[in-house]
Amino acid sequence: MTAEALETLEGVGPKLAERLQGLGIHSVPDLLFHLPLRYEDRTRLQPIGGLLPGLPAQVEGEVEHASVVRGRRPMLVVSLADGTGRITLRFFHFRGHQARQLGKGTRLRCYGEVRPGFRGLEMVHPHYARILPGQEPPLADRLTPVYPSTEGLGQQTWLRLSEQALARLDDGALALDELLPGRMLENLRLPSLPAALRLIHRPPPGENVAALLARDHPAQHRLAMEELLAHNLSMRLLRQRQRARDAIPLAPAADLEQALRDALPFELTGAQARVLEEIGSDLAATHPMLRLVHGDVGSGKTVVAALAALRAVGNGVQVAVVAPTEILAEQHLRTFSEWLGPLGVEPVWLTSKVKGKARTAALEAIAGGAGVVVGTHALMQEGVAFDRLGLVIVDEQHRFGVGQRMALMGKGDDGHVRPHQLIMTATPIPRTLAMTAYAGLEVSVIDELPKGRKPVTTAVISADRREAVVARVAEACTGGRQAYWVCTLIEESEAVEAQAAQEVADELAARLGGLRIGLVHGRLKPAEKQGVMDAFKAGDLDLLVATTVIEVGVDVPNASLMIIENAERLGLSQLHQLRGRVGRGSARSSCVLLYSSPIGEMAKQRLEIMRETQDGFRIAEKDLELRGPGEVLGTRQTGLVQFRVADLARDAHLLDRIPPVAEDLIANHPGQVRRLVRRWIGDSARFAGV
Repeated sequence: MTAEALETLEGVGPKLAERLQGLGIHSVPDLLFHLPLRYEDRTRLQPIGGLLPGLPAQVEGEVEHASVVRGRRPMLVVSLADGTGRITLRFFHFRGHQARQLGKGTRLRCYGEVRPGFRGLEMVHPHYARILPGQEPPLADRLTPVYPSTEGLGQQTWLRLSEQALARLDDGALALDELLPGRMLENLRLPSLPAALRLIHRPPPGENVAALLARDHPAQHRLAMEELLAHNLSMRLLRQRQRARDAIPLAPAADLEQALRDALPFELTGAQARVLEEIGSDLAATHPMLRLVHGDVGSGKTVVAALAALRAVGNGVQVAVVAPTEILAEQHLRTFSEWLGPLGVEPVWLTSKVKGKARTAALEAIAGGAGVVVGTHALMQEGVAFDRLGLVIVDEQHRFGVGQRMALMGKGDDGHVRPHQLIMTATPIPRTLAMTAYAGLEVSVIDELPKGRKPVTTAVISADRREAVVARVAEACTGGRQAYWVCTLIEESEAVEAQAAQEVADELAARLGGLRIGLVHGRLKPAEKQGVMDAFKAGDLDLLVATTVIEVGVDVPNASLMIIENAERLGLSQLHQLRGRVGRGSARSSCVLLYSSPIGEMAKQRLEIMRETQDGFRIAEKDLELRGPGEVLGTRQTGLVQFRVADLARDAHLLDRIPPVAEDLIANHPGQVRRLVRRWIGDSARFAGV
């Protein structure tokens, strides 16, 4: 066992090592590059009476009352007071001993996000500690890092592991090579790699807290530069590797393609026709296509993908259509079945939830040469064998990692021939992003909406006027239209998000007794989720309460009203995606952005740009402009490429420096290139040929 092996750390056995490896962490150095997602300020206590909704806070007080509220699922509700005010603590997941420990008079120190509740301010699942008489723990003397994690791995585990890894770095037992050119570090006045990692993992007392929280500290710039460079290099290498491979040239399948065009109830736009020509030219080549198609919500990317798929089928090769969520994949399955079924092409369906005989049948069909296969990341897994895979279509590609995006390529790789790849996204991509994060890809833009699409009127309304919004929903639904009510929670567990959506659905059902209301969230089983969606699409439900799982892949023309609760919590890209669920029919449509006061300046600007425009490209540019210093974004909010530390808006001043450095490293330091890419891309590096 090497000194860098995870099992050499205290507390790491085979099970924990396996779980870490599932996150791409295979060694002690990998732990150092598993960076904090954000920081919590537990250096001070705040009076409950001075708390503001929407902001995290640490409070200390005495339990006035605690009880288990029985409902569809029991909930532990605790009232905490400190003499300046009181706040409600809600726990949807708890054990009996917790309820017994939190009796009246118990003193608690809690940290969590303050939010408006039905009876004043509340915290949902706050971190808390009981304080025994005479044993009050000291406050933290520095910011507390919060690491990205997965179920079963708590923050204490990450703190313990990172502490050991940093200790080895400090005592010289662990060496990290400097892979950035010395000239670059000097010119940008950036710290060394070890110094930057130490500071980011454990900010010392007196450090510039504002810069760290805004991710605008020189140590973060240092790592951002290396990460941006690594991603740029990986895409360049991928493109080089693609160009060096052969692909099956796909000639036009004129009869099939024309048959679909004739059957469509609409005409293709000029932009769609132009992009199809670009794709057709790529598919006819003897090297693999690697093309990114981006266009605004509703611009018609799916029909472009369907026509490309028919060309592949007409040439006797298979097509894999992969989407990041079951809802989006199911939408593609229905659309492709509707369009291609009459032409004799029945898509095969495969996700991780397809089990037993159905899975066996799907795998046999895929291995037997089924023309079109639709599914989620399950298509990338071992055991899925294609007969002759010629085209891979990846939708909403920014939700997959580099490795996931490219894993399907290996399914059709016989050592020489590789499949063509078409990558799609409904997130309009600013030019700087396309040039940097997707270096080496050919880019097509569908910049024209289909005829007849009506603009969506957007209103920004305070949660204080919630009653009026509920009345607006009632008016729309009793008038024969349908509506969405979206509940948003950022960086909460799926379970908490589902419970919050359930509460909203129960509240609206009580107030809108005459309406048929459905509920969709990530905790539902796929069949349950699809049943609700099908009922909504069929008009059997008037109102759909949902989490952001409906962001993409939902098309209900009769839905003309979208309510987004706590809209200030979402990034522009996600707001734009959600708004795109309405305005798909002939009726005039509206989107209401409900916000809870007070909100920050950045959130105000985001909501204002949503009110002003529906131009996805302008929104994307504004998104990059706003997501700079002063705003801490979680990875779920970016709506773009998932970087660990880099931010393409904040780090825009670094972007111009990357291409020449990348070119120099590839030409003169290929060994350094491979190590850089492996350091930041991890397990996915092999898809760039590293």
